[in-house]
Amino acid sequence: MSTPTAETAGATRQFLSFTLGNEPYAIDIVTVREIIQHGSMTPVPLMPDFVRGVINLRGAVVPVIDLQARFGRGPASPSKKTCIVIVDATRDGERIELGLMVDAVSEVISLDPAHIEPAPQFGGATRRDFIAGMGKRGERFVVLLDPERAFDIGEMAALCEASQLSMAA
Repeated sequence: MSTPTAETAGATRQFLSFTLGNEPYAIDIVTVREIIQHGSMTPVPLMPDFVRGVINLRGAVVPVIDLQARFGRGPASPSKKTCIVIVDATRDGERIELGLMVDAVSEVISLDPAHIEPAPQFGGATRRDFIAGMGKRGERFVVLLDPERAFDIGEMAALCEASQLSMAA
């Protein structure tokens, strides 16, 4: 999550909320380019489970990341509500489009900074370093993901290389 500046400190922020399994998650809306229906994609050989394949998005090759598998829960089973959220990620200062396969997109939510708690220090179904905070929505919480860590292109590329090496051995 980006560090607040003088202009944004204290300002209400918007997040795109979605579900993985039955758990609510959200990402800062500024990283979201668009949401598309889950459809056919081209598998890429020798990739780890979390790379479902690539799609053609207006002539651009966009890798699709299965967030269930990325978070260590095994591959997701697509349903009628499954969507691909196209986000902007960066690697070495270069902007890269990524598709994030989620079970269902819910809504855009607004959160006041007073309703965002720090990530828990232990437990949870998601790696702690992937979590930017916990957004309070009434009596429930939504996990706010840190795109720079959860969708770290460098880390995912290293995992892909390791997967290729282990399959070639």
